[in-house]
Amino acid sequence: MALSHTLLGAAMVILQVLILVGVANAAPIVARELLGERLNRPLDGGKTFIDGAPIFGSTKTVRGLLASLLMCAAGAALLGLSASFGAGFAAAAMLGDLFSSFIKRRMGVASSSPVTGLDQIPEALFPALAALPYLDLSALDVAIIVTLFFLLDIAVTPVLYRLKIRKIPESGPGA
Repeated sequence: MALSHTLLGAAMVILQVLILVGVANAAPIVARELLGERLNRPLDGGKTFIDGAPIFGSTKTVRGLLASLLMCAAGAALLGLSASFGAGFAAAAMLGDLFSSFIKRRMGVASSSPVTGLDQIPEALFPALAALPYLDLSALDVAIIVTLFFLLDIAVTPVLYRLKIRKIPESGPGA
């Protein structure tokens, strides 16, 4: 019986983390729809890296970062976690997103163009690692979180495209 309670507890924590990863990554899209052009300023200031390509690209905005921080803080509070944990979690998720964008710009991939794996793994891995000490996650928990987020993102993206929420129809190189 103790083992089933332990497994149930681990599953609940994994679910909380997946919900927060989803909130952190959906918040910029929601903010774009609600705020339009307000705070639509690129985080990289439109600057280019030494290779001449944008540092992150025009779709990584102040609006998206602020929305992610605020919505994830609220989401964490609703899940019984601290709002400060939620904001830190969102910061780690956005750091993963910026890492992906930075690498994609170095690869010559245009802003908002998908690259399977690179779009999902850092966005789930960075916040899961940041949450590790706070939520007592194991390495297996982190691997499960990243895998589930990857699979969910691959499954949900085409649906979001059909609903006109996403602008790119599918994940994958050159899509």
